[in-house]
Amino acid sequence: MTTYKVEGMHCQGCVRRVNEAMKALGIQAEVSLEAGTVRVDSTDEAVLLKAKDAIEDLGFDVL
Repeated sequence: MTTYKVEGMHCQGCVRRVNEAMKALGIQAEVSLEAGTVRVDSTDEAVLLKAKDAIEDLGFDVL
């Protein structure tokens, strides 16, 4: 499991958008608004890159 710190998520709508993007890619993830994180259930570099790119494509910053 890999955890990304994500800036810019401010509401449940943001969480929903990230969850939908992960689901569309077939990636298991847990999004926490309170912690400002996305935990991706993978250690595969290709999957992690897809997840990171998808989050950034939504307009959020992955730290």
